[in-house]
This record gives sequence, structure tokens and C-alpha cells, in this order.
Amino acid sequence: MKNKVQLIGHLGANPEIKTLEGGKKVARINIATNEVYTNAKGEKVTETQWHNVVAWGKTAEIAERIFSKGLEVLIDGKLVNRSYTDKDGHKRFVTEVQANELLVFSKK
Repeated sequence: MKNKVQLIGHLGANPEIKTLEGGKKVARINIATNEVYTNAKGEKVTETQWHNVVAWGKTAEIAERIFSKGLEVLIDGKLVNRSYTDKDGHKRFVTEVQANELLVFSKK
């Protein structure tokens, strides 16, 4: 099995870009995907899921240049689990999509 994720959705905000020591960039991206279905009462329902995406290096630089809030995009990557200790000393766990490829589908 392969760890692969593809998301098509809209950006909820402009990417958050940070430049690390040594000049490497990281981009944090929030993307909303929508699933539309008809419930048992015959009503059309739209369910929105929010996804945390992280991009590194050249991929982050591309996101910085072309991504902006509202764009419809495709993110291709893999799921990554990590943990960290917050400022209060509590261990936190995060699952996010690590982006390998980015594609813009439409303008705002």
C-alpha cells in the first residue's frame, strides 16, 4: 500500500509562509473540501471538511507565489503524523497532508 492523498477544494486563507534558518521555506495551507449528498428526507446537504496541509522547499515557494484565498486547487501528497509539546507542556498530536504537488483549477 502507498500513502497517497489527493484533495480538490478551495483555500480558506492565503498560505502562511515561514522562512527557516538556512533559507528553506515552509507553507501552511488550509483547504476546504465539500461533499454534497441528498439525505433521507430528500434534502440536499453540503458537508465541508477542513484539511491542514504543509508544503516544504520549492513546493512552499510555489504556494507562496500562486495560492490565495478562494482559489480552487488540487493538492497531491501524503498523510503525516507528528507530535510536539505545547507552551503549557502538553503533548499534542497532529495529522496533516504533506504536499508534493500543487495545481490551481480556477481563479476566484
